[in-house]
Amino acid sequence: MASSAITSDTIPATAGRAAYRVTGRRVVRSEWAKFWSLRSSAITLGLAAFFLVGIGAIAAALYSPSGPLGSASLQSGPALTLALSGTNLAALAIGALGVLVSAGEYSTGMVRSTFAAVPARLPVLWSKCAVFGPIAFVLSTVGALVSFLIGSAVLHGQRIALPLGHAGVLRCLVGAGLYLGLVGVYGVAVGVLVRNNAGGIAILAGVVLVLPGLTGLLPSSWGDTVSRYLPSNAGQSVMTLHSSGGSLVSPAAGVAALVVWAVLLLTGAACRLRRSDV
Repeated sequence: MASSAITSDTIPATAGRAAYRVTGRRVVRSEWAKFWSLRSSAITLGLAAFFLVGIGAIAAALYSPSGPLGSASLQSGPALTLALSGTNLAALAIGALGVLVSAGEYSTGMVRSTFAAVPARLPVLWSKCAVFGPIAFVLSTVGALVSFLIGSAVLHGQRIALPLGHAGVLRCLVGAGLYLGLVGVYGVAVGVLVRNNAGGIAILAGVVLVLPGLTGLLPSSWGDTVSRYLPSNAGQSVMTLHSSGGSLVSPAAGVAALVVWAVLLLTGAACRLRRSDV
């Protein structure tokens, strides 16, 4: 009788615990809730949107065929170049937020609770990317579209004006969103690798903004090849209406380079998670 009583009491408890097992969907929901619970998330996303839309609108308003913005450097798609003028600053904001999404938990100590709930660890990394990457992509794509529409209204009647339906325009705007979304993923991976907010942001800013200029120190045969496949130049290739050669590759090659960078950084972050202590 005693054995029977123990069995009947144990089975419901086991069944109840099974209902709360860790699943990929629940980890994603947890990361979604954590992301939006921080004020810095909304503030930084707002800054990225402001950089995209505000700087693009200002560049369009200041355009003059005889001014510096009317130079031949804009002939690969002047209206798009003006609309996407704020991409570099938006990339810095989104990349910094990506670092905070991952490294921020190490600075507060919350990562111990996260890994206690998800002992496998890797689902946490994938879920952070699955949450923040699409958010950054959608925000950036919408921001690029709004910037282009505002610029089109400002430039109406100008020789450089382009309609939204012009061949390649939508591809460039979506490409801007893809580039910035992947920069966000880079930030998450760098944050896991470095585990320090300031250090991660500095590294990401260096790779995105500084490293392309440093390739000029390499021999020309090496520098030109390396420069083309750095994240910033690969992203520029995706956002350019007509590839003009030089430091840019084709849009397809640019997308491939951006994805390869994401795979490399995420692989490094995954190895760090699996092989090191909290």
